[in-house]
Amino acid sequence: MNEGLTMYQVMVVDDEEYILKALKRTINTYTDWEVETYQDPHEALRRARTTVFDAVITDYMMPEMNGLELLQELRDLQPDTIRIVLTGVIDIETVMSAINKAGAFRFIPKPWDDDQLLDNIREGLKFRDILLENRILAETVREQKKTLRSLGYES
Repeated sequence: MNEGLTMYQVMVVDDEEYILKALKRTINTYTDWEVETYQDPHEALRRARTTVFDAVITDYMMPEMNGLELLQELRDLQPDTIRIVLTGVIDIETVMSAINKAGAFRFIPKPWDDDQLLDNIREGLKFRDILLENRILAETVREQKKTLRSLGYES
């Protein structure tokens, strides 16, 4: 779970309302995960332009836009967001596209196991936190080196 005071923002996109309700119910077992659900991927993208999400879980097959297209657009808007694909269609091409084109962190088959889903989200959020922390530390080191150089010290 999130050890800080910040809530994790999780977006879930699926064209089937009962799937969204089931996913929200499962994900809401974590009190520090705030969940927003969307049946319309275009609405989800509009929301992603104004809100930073830590994780996005999307169905692969949706009538208006497939999950990979959605994740590719989200990757451009929010590169640090963990992306997870849910699907009832499992073939190696789909899996490879999800990973290579959309930068998916995980690929989870439907029907999913609640504990496995939560474990994957938790792992993704930990991975994201580590990446962000590393980026901050690297920037701090660059700034410190610049300061030392300006004071006449060479590394």
